[in-house]
Formats: sequence, C-alpha cells, structure tokens
Amino acid sequence: MAGASECGTAIRTARQAQGLTVRDLAQSLRVSPATVSAIENGKTGISVSRLQECAEALGVTPAQILAGTVPAAATRPTHARAEAAEPGQRDWRRFPPLALDGVLAAAIDAFVETGYHGSSMRDISARAGMSVPGIYHHYPDKQTLLVAILDLTMSELHWRVAAARADAATGLQEVRLVVEALALFHTHRQKLAFIGASEMRSLTAMNRQRIADSRNQLQHTLDAAIDRAARESDVEVADVLDRRIAGRAITTMCTSLPQWFNADGPATPEETARSYADFAVALLTEPRSPGLASPPPAPDGRM
Repeated sequence: MAGASECGTAIRTARQAQGLTVRDLAQSLRVSPATVSAIENGKTGISVSRLQECAEALGVTPAQILAGTVPAAATRPTHARAEAAEPGQRDWRRFPPLALDGVLAAAIDAFVETGYHGSSMRDISARAGMSVPGIYHHYPDKQTLLVAILDLTMSELHWRVAAARADAATGLQEVRLVVEALALFHTHRQKLAFIGASEMRSLTAMNRQRIADSRNQLQHTLDAAIDRAARESDVEVADVLDRRIAGRAITTMCTSLPQWFNADGPATPEETARSYADFAVALLTEPRSPGLASPPPAPDGRM
C-alpha cells in the first residue's frame, strides 16, 4: 500500500489536474490549508474517511490515490465523476459499469477465478494485454492491486449506504434501506463483493486492519439503525446483545450473496434486495417463538 508521502503526491497531482488551489481543497474538506499541505507533503497520515473525502473532492477514486495512478490530465472515468457528486445527487440504486483501468479489471477477474495466491503478475499482465514491466509501472506488487480493489469496494459501499440512510424517515425504514443497499451491491458488484469476502486473509496485517476498520464502520451504521428502530419501539428485539447478534446475522446474510446469487437466475438483484430487506425487518419485528429447552451441561463442563 502507498505510504503517506505517495498518497500526498497523488492528492497533489489530482488537485492540480482539477485546477484547484490548496485553499480550494481545504474548503471542500472543511480543514485548514495547513492540513492539506501537510497531507500533500506526507507529513501526516490519512484516514480511510479522509481518503474517501479527498477522492470525492478531486473526482478520482481512493484506489487511484493509493496506487499512484491519478491522471495528470483533467479527464477522468465517468464513474469517478458520478461518485464525486454530492450525496443527494447520487442514485444508490443505480449501478452503471465501472470504468476500471485494464490492469485492475484483469486482477479482479484473476482473483475471482483463481484466487489471490493462485494469480501471478504474469497472469494478470496477460489478461490485461500488457507486459509485466508495464504493470509494475502502475502497480508495484500484487498486494497493491488487492488493496486497490478492496478500497474501491469499501468506498462504494460507504457512499451507497450513506445515501440510502438519507432517504429514511424512521429507524425501521433506515434498516430496510441499508440492507437493500448492501444486497444490491453484493449482487450488482458480485466480483468485488466476492473478493472482499474471500481475500481479507491475503492482506498484510496493516492493510487488513485498515480494511477491517472500514467494514466495522458499516456494521456500526446498521447497528445504529437497529438501535434507532428500537428507540422508536418499532422492533421486538429489546436486548442490546440480541440486537447486535441480529445485526451481524443480517450483515452475514448480505455478504454471503456473492457465493450463490446467479445473475441469470429467476430473481433480479432488485427483487433479491427487497426480499432481504423484508427478511431483516421480520427478524427484528416478528415475535420469536420459544426455543427448545437447553440440554443439561455435561458432567465435565463441556458443551
């Protein structure tokens, strides 16, 4: 993964390509110009949320900043322009094709088909129609490719979930829309979601922790929606621990979608997402039937 210095250089390149001053970017990020200068000069680290804010303000993706592939020209992919719009202008239910660079698209296909460890840079270069040295010019190693893919995944998930929440008038509706957004992503962006679910183990410790923190933020968002619904007395699950278990069951239900969903099957992503939202609401609102009595503990205390 790129360090603070490399990220700062990429942010400066993107800012200059947009014709923005340090003060312009600072106003967009709601920070001081000194903070922007410190970021660009690599004198301060950059959090996941700040990375996403910079990418949105500059019309690029977090993956481009991390990989150092920010275009110096003013032109940029269509999807990057769309994601740079204000949250209220985004349609979180629409999934236009991603305008990925050829190397990243090839890496995604390779990681889905043969896994991270089963893919080589030579294999990826062949898929991309490039030489191996040509790939190393843009991505110094395979880990950088995986990080770029997962950062792209998390960035899109965060803005879609945030936009979905903004449409909710009640806590229960917020739960429904968050689940719908998660399910739509895991069906429409099935390859990205599959890699996100299967290759966390392939990240270095530092990268794994950063991506895990980002995933935890999404879980906390769903937990907060469930808590809001509980405060509004719209859910039956009163116990906090039970609510947390329910939240993780709902999340797992969504993250497992790439394992079985078939785009050519009988249900569309939209139909599946609505069903999953119904399942989530039912889990939280329908009275639970009494369970079977627990068996007596074993004499030696084992379960």
